[in-house]
Amino acid sequence: MVATATNPLRVGLRQERVIAPQCLVIFGASGDLTHRKLVPALFELFKQRRLPSEFALLGCARRPWSDDEFRGKMAEALASKIAENQEAWDQFASKLFYEPVDLQQPEDVVRLGGRLDTIDQQCATRGNRTFYLSVSPKFYGSGCRALADAGLLKDPQRSRVVIEKPFGRDYGSAQALNRVVKSCGQENQIFRIDHYLGKETVQNIMVLRFANTIFEPIWNRNYISSVQITAAETVGVEERAGYYETSGALRDMVQNHLTQMLAITAMEPPGRFDPEAIRNEKAKVLQAARLADEQEPWNCCIRGQYGPGGSHDAPLAGYRQEPGVDPNSTTETYVAMKLFVDNWRWQGVPFYVRTGKRLAKRLSEVVLTFREAPVHLFDAATGGPTANQLILRIQPDEGAEFRFEVKSPGSGMRSRPIDMEFSYDESFGEPSDEGYVRLLADAMLSDPTLFTRSDEVEAAWRLYTPLLELIEDSPWQLPIHPYESRTWGPAAADALLARDGLLWRRP
Repeated sequence: MVATATNPLRVGLRQERVIAPQCLVIFGASGDLTHRKLVPALFELFKQRRLPSEFALLGCARRPWSDDEFRGKMAEALASKIAENQEAWDQFASKLFYEPVDLQQPEDVVRLGGRLDTIDQQCATRGNRTFYLSVSPKFYGSGCRALADAGLLKDPQRSRVVIEKPFGRDYGSAQALNRVVKSCGQENQIFRIDHYLGKETVQNIMVLRFANTIFEPIWNRNYISSVQITAAETVGVEERAGYYETSGALRDMVQNHLTQMLAITAMEPPGRFDPEAIRNEKAKVLQAARLADEQEPWNCCIRGQYGPGGSHDAPLAGYRQEPGVDPNSTTETYVAMKLFVDNWRWQGVPFYVRTGKRLAKRLSEVVLTFREAPVHLFDAATGGPTANQLILRIQPDEGAEFRFEVKSPGSGMRSRPIDMEFSYDESFGEPSDEGYVRLLADAMLSDPTLFTRSDEVEAAWRLYTPLLELIEDSPWQLPIHPYESRTWGPAAADALLARDGLLWRRP
């Protein structure tokens, strides 16, 4: 008899919380996000048996589809996943329904209420509803208002609304949208989603810090010299030119994803693991954050735009040559900036954030660089001592890496850096869930821990207001620096760190 070894790290996995009977309503069900992210995430939850048997998905859009047509469209979108488990899909598809709804038409929303009552009876969902606004951002406020006017948000225990990013375009519009949304329901009913917060390794930052005594005592200005936060993409704008031209990298990535990663990295330990306690600490970080040079923001922010690149055999078009992009566009596809967090823990420690499209490698990571040893006792094999670094890999290779000095083999006393690595996939024997899997489950569980609160959103917009105003009023002071596709961005971004004697990490 052969004994089967069990990975001890797998013990206790998948002991998930039970979602109550539920109807998830997706507005914008004919759109890209629904078939590319939302329905695949729900199908994954179904396969993991984390959805209750009393579950229904109601897709809503203006297209006059039937239930069967909607099921067919989703089957086409998920063809590769369905091929692996046709039986599971057949069971899941029976829970999919469709209702033609225009959120701007009150009679449509009233009719939706009747359809939901029918689904409650048919699927025993008990009036528990999660409304997901996967629609144009300009309809977030009016969509919430339409749901409230139809009486679909009156029960704060049984109804909730998930709102996609971007939540506003600047500080003023975010404030106005918050006022509208809060007039339609209570704060505990509003779930402002940021899919980066659903990633295991973003959440792992909190566990790494607050569950280990070896990290928290040195997680401060006394030991950390700088922090880099990167979200790099190899793809271009693709089919999103219409949206991207009005957004740019600052609004699309920095204000939400990168700022939330900064908040989690820099937050104080919460008094307890409680949604509001965690969000309180994140909000405090954002309220203390500032641009490194508020009087002259151009000294601490670099904007770039990708140009042509690639190879002779596989050329890549520049941003201005992409379909739907203004040939004279000044929209940034790359942003790098320097920030400070003015509190006791982080005073004087620079936070460098960068994001861009068509960069050399796809990755998201947080890099904490520690101060050098006060005395260099040993010769360094690399020519000089290498600072210790803790690298938290968000994607694609989820895990962590710690870089430190060891003795180089041989008779002498020379040091050299080595890396100690942890990988989620290798350690736990299974890949991490995609961010939307976790976040959809949490929304249906009414757990707001990984969703942004109104004061967080407003504080993030307020942080970048000087840059947004400068781009609007004096764009020549924040010029667009071109960079070749599939490189690490403009030289000006390297110069931003070079002034502090530092380099961007380029794995």
